[in-house]
This record gives sequence, C-alpha cells and structure tokens, in this order.
Amino acid sequence: MTTTSPSTGSRVKLRVQRFGTFLSNMILPNIAAFIAWGLITALFIPDGYLPNEDLASFVAPILYFLLPLLIANTGGRMIYDVRGGVVAVIATMGIIMGTIGTPLMGEAGVSSPQFLGAMITGPLAAFLFKQIEKLWYGKIKAGFEMLVNNFSAGIIGALFAIAAFYGLTPVVKGITFVLGQGVEGLINAGLLPLASIIIEPAKVLFLNNAINHGILTPLGTDQVAETGKSVLYLLEANPGPGLGLLLAFTFFGVGAARSTAPGAIIIQFFGGIHEIYFPYVLSKPALFLAVILGGASGVATNVAFDTGLRAPASPGSIIAVMAQTANGDWLGVALSVVVAAVVTFVVAAVILRTGKKGDGDLSAAIASTTANKGKESSVLSNLGSTAAATSAAAEDGATAATAGGVSTDTRIQSIVFACDAGMGSSAMGATVMRNKIKKAGIEGVTVVNEAISNLSGNADLVITQRELTPRASEKSPNSVHVSVDNFMGSPKYDEVVEMLKNQAAK
Repeated sequence: MTTTSPSTGSRVKLRVQRFGTFLSNMILPNIAAFIAWGLITALFIPDGYLPNEDLASFVAPILYFLLPLLIANTGGRMIYDVRGGVVAVIATMGIIMGTIGTPLMGEAGVSSPQFLGAMITGPLAAFLFKQIEKLWYGKIKAGFEMLVNNFSAGIIGALFAIAAFYGLTPVVKGITFVLGQGVEGLINAGLLPLASIIIEPAKVLFLNNAINHGILTPLGTDQVAETGKSVLYLLEANPGPGLGLLLAFTFFGVGAARSTAPGAIIIQFFGGIHEIYFPYVLSKPALFLAVILGGASGVATNVAFDTGLRAPASPGSIIAVMAQTANGDWLGVALSVVVAAVVTFVVAAVILRTGKKGDGDLSAAIASTTANKGKESSVLSNLGSTAAATSAAAEDGATAATAGGVSTDTRIQSIVFACDAGMGSSAMGATVMRNKIKKAGIEGVTVVNEAISNLSGNADLVITQRELTPRASEKSPNSVHVSVDNFMGSPKYDEVVEMLKNQAAK
C-alpha cells in the first residue's frame, strides 16, 4: 500500500488545486449549456447563419438567467446537496435582478451576465443555509420534517435573495467591473499575450480546468454579451502549443517520448485532451519556455486579427475551436493555432537538440496525464507501458520498502479511480482495471471512477495519480490508497489484481 500525507511545503499547492477544482466544477458540468447557447446565437441572431427572430429570443434569457442559475445550482449542490442547490438558485436570482437593471432583456440598463455572481452567491448561500439548519437538526418532531424542511428552505432562500439584491450586488458589480477593465486594459495595451506566462505553466500543474472554466469562461461570456465574441476562450484552449511540442518530440525526441508522441498528437489536437502533453513538458522543464512562447504567440495573433470564439471550446480540440469561431474570424483563429504550433515547435526543437540526451523522467512526469477517448486508449497504453518499464524497478523498490507490494488486511470489494475532474483518464484507468479483474476471473469487486472532490470515504481502495494522492487521502482517509504514475499502464495494477486473487482464495 502506498499512502501519502501532505507535507508543509505541499499544503499551499493542495489548497490552490482544491480551490481551482471547486471553481471549475461549477462550470464544467454545464459546458453543454454554454455550447447550446453559442450555437443558438450563431445560427439565429440577425447576423447569424439562419436569422430567426423567434428563435433568437432564446439568446438573452439563456445568457442572463439559465446559465448563471445552472452554475449556482451546481455550486450549491457541491456544498449541501439538492437543498443547497435550490437555496443557491433562489439567492442568485437576487444578484441577477440586482444587476440587470430591468426584467426585460435587451433594454437599457442590462449589465453583464452574472456568472461570477453565481459562483460567489450560490456556494455562499448553500453554506450559510447548511449552518443555519444545524441549529434545529435532530430537534424536529416526527411527522413535521417535510413541513419544516420545505418552509425553512423557502423562507431562508427568499431572505438570501433579498440580501443578495441589496448587499452583494454592489460587491459583484465592483468585482466584475475591475476584472473587465483589467482584461480590457491588457488588450488595449497589447499585453494580453503575457497572460501565457501564467496560463501555460499553470495548465501543466493541474490547474487547466480551473483557469479555463473557473476564470476565463465567465469573463469571456461577459465579453460575448457585449461584442459577440471573446479572445479569452482561446487563451487556454488553443491546441497549437501542444501540437508544436509533440511534433518536436516526434522529430527530435528519443526513446519512449519519441515513439508515443505521434499518437499523442491525435488525442491532443483532434480529441482536445491537452493534458496528454503535460508529461512531455515535465520530462524536461526547460520546455516550459517553449509552450509559454507558443501560447503568447497564438494570443498575439488573435489580438492582431481581432478574432475570438462565440462560446467555450471544450474540449480544446481544433474541431471545437473552429466550430465556435465567430463569423469571419476563421483565418485569424486558424493562424493563431498555426503560429502557436510553429513557435513552440522551433523552441522545443532547439531545447531537445541542444539539451542533455535521454528520455528524461517521462515515467514520473506521466503523473500529470489525464484523458483520452476509447479509440485513443491504445496510444496511452503504449505510453504508459513503455514509460513504466523504465521506472518499474524503482517503483517496485519503493513499494517493497514500505509494504512489500500493494497489500492490506482490508477486504477489497470496491475500487475507485479518482482524478481531478472524474472523467477522461480515471475512466480509462477504471476500464483497464475492470478488464484485468475480469481476465483474472475475480468476481464481486466493483470498479468506478469519480472526481476526488466527490469521494465519499466508502471506497475500500482508491487509485490516484501520484500528485493527487494527498488530496484523495484527505477526502477518503479510511480507504487504502495506491499511487500510480500513469492511469493507463502501471505495474501497480498487477499487484492489485494479485492481492485480489489472494483474498479470493482465502
């Protein structure tokens, strides 16, 4: 068994990851609604492909009501389940009505859509509601539970909506104004490309979803409401830097990195799973410079051509990017991808050709890898098995030093693969493990995948990527925890299967 508890030095990183994940988890489940809004806007507004006045009437209500309320409901449910989601929605209506200035969409006085307001008000209302209900928890007489629960949620929700209308509205307006002016100032000063200095390294450190969906999507949607498009959607989602980096490894890399890069290109560029190139960056940290310069070049190109997207491109596939590109901006957006890829390729090629030869620590770097879809799983399996072969001895040695392999006295009946978002890589890892268990003829063991934030503590065994194990241990302290470098091909899986065989024989 491999367990990890967070050291003092890692606590700040864990808190940042946890906060970033919370922000992105409010947006990520609702991305389909953003895409639907973007498609309706592109098709039916007066300047759209198929102008239709009746259908265009959907645009404003979705933007000002549906999307913020979905975000608020998701945030509230994360804090206090269904009841928290309901109260969060009621309270967020106070922010919405306090900022639009008029109940009639499209008239003077309409402010920006309240995504940030929903991300603040929703979780806050749910948290306060949860604390208030603790005051009478266990004191309600039998038969009156439903009456008290419904009226408490309704009364408290109404009071929160009024409080938000008068109290939080000025705060949210101020935050929105400052952020909007900051972004506009960067654009006007030509400094927006400098954002890549923060965005590209943060992506590789598991904050990609937090940046894209927790910060850039709300700000970008504000811009779309005003101008019909936003360059902010492309700051993180541009697939160019990843493409350029993987091409450099294809031509100038060595060993496992070179052999797996071509397959990774398909997953990253067309599948939109950017996380697959993160291990390549981490295997040679000087490559951070390549992706930063590539990302900045792509942003500069979009700024120069005044291009942007109508809605978030999620996942960051070239297909999704071009599908969401604003009318007439296809050339500029395509050039931004090409320029970002070329710059990243050139800088990465120089680093790979002039730097120290060797694989780099690709096996350990795969701790940052998530994601793929069914047809690309063979690529990641190859990546994992090849890289794992070079580090198996060290990994097995460390395991033997602690517990003689994966072993525990706990009878394992439920296994959970947990990652940051609970999709992509953990789903593929769960599939690999299910296949191994089935092939071994073992019955009575369930294998599922979910986000770390959703761990209930009931799993017998939790498998996570090495960097995420401390967070998983905090969420599920009574579970057995196994850390792996790559969800798709770790030697630890065979140890788990062997342990399951042994317990089945008892």
